[in-house]
Amino acid sequence: MLKYLMRAVTALTITMGGALMGDDMTADAAGTGTGPAHQFSFTSIDGAPMSMADFAGKAVLVVNTASRCGFTPQYADLQSVWDTYRDRGLVVLGVPSNDFGGQEPGSEAEIKSFCETNFSVDFPMTEKQVVVGAGAHPFYRWAAEVGGGDKAPSWNFHKYLIGPDGQFVAAIPTRVAPTDPKAIAAIEKALPH
Repeated sequence: MLKYLMRAVTALTITMGGALMGDDMTADAAGTGTGPAHQFSFTSIDGAPMSMADFAGKAVLVVNTASRCGFTPQYADLQSVWDTYRDRGLVVLGVPSNDFGGQEPGSEAEIKSFCETNFSVDFPMTEKQVVVGAGAHPFYRWAAEVGGGDKAPSWNFHKYLIGPDGQFVAAIPTRVAPTDPKAIAAIEKALPH
């Protein structure tokens, strides 16, 4: 019974959050789920361990990226957001994925070179990951569960905003650029105070 009640409360919270943030983004202010995002780890694009716990106390914008996508120019927007907010406690984390349209076929070295050469990217990036389905990286399975299954990535450049406490804050869909006023408002609200 408690499980069904929690689902109802979460659904209501998501609905209310969506109404506050606009139809394009939804929030789960209740922070439900199986623990904070800080429990997960990635491997950096350079092969070094990268723990989400290292970002404790900072807001994190996690974005599944691709180099051959119509939305690839969002790399420039992500870099702009990183440049603007990193000193205020935001981490932009790029997660290359080949899940949608085979639009990220390159190796980690090729992806890194592409991002640096074309968009001067210097925000952290991970190794290429699966971001949807049963084989998805555990962070992505967690985010889809906490945010609601309909908030799982449906294309490249889907964004998850994680709060300084590691809790899910919002899902920002592909078509909403990181520099969109709605995305900026959510980021600014999530920054550590």
